[in-house]
Amino acid sequence: MTDDAYERVLGEVGPRLRRLRQERSVTLAALSEVTGISVSTLSRLESGRRRATLELLLPLARAHQVPLDELVGAPEVGDPRVRAVPQRRAHMTFVPLTRQPGALQAFKLVVDPVPGPPEQRTHEGYEWLYVLSGRLRLLLADRDVELRAGEAAEFDTRLPHWFGPADDKPVELLSLFGRQGERMHVRARPRGRTE
Repeated sequence: MTDDAYERVLGEVGPRLRRLRQERSVTLAALSEVTGISVSTLSRLESGRRRATLELLLPLARAHQVPLDELVGAPEVGDPRVRAVPQRRAHMTFVPLTRQPGALQAFKLVVDPVPGPPEQRTHEGYEWLYVLSGRLRLLLADRDVELRAGEAAEFDTRLPHWFGPADDKPVELLSLFGRQGERMHVRARPRGRTE
């Protein structure tokens, strides 16, 4: 790559970062919170007043859930598939299904049985769960609810909560999570049992 081509690629990174962030309706402040990069540095990167480095691009690629070569403008390879990488935390495997930081996030979760008593936690946000397979136990404040495949629950995560398998088998579910307390918009109420 010639020096001119190299400079051209680097010059296109800032506008690409801005376009990617704006397409996802993410503010600089929200992106800063997710990446740990200051708002001023992000702004300078997008405007071209700061040179992109690997140290800055890696957390941005992770936050936007895009390959690094997409941030620097590598040529298309012709494969439109999104390859979500499963991640493992404690007793849970999760696959991110959305590609933008902030706002609503979607995940596919597989939760393994947990030894010992459940420990309820609280944090900011709002969560919606849909059981794909298995049986899910949801502890929500003083309520203990069991959900089966095809059933859903939604709750404010500021309430003490815990969820996991209701038996000794893993449970598979979809999770929509709004970090700032965003609620899902449901057009019709599902019919079914009430607890």
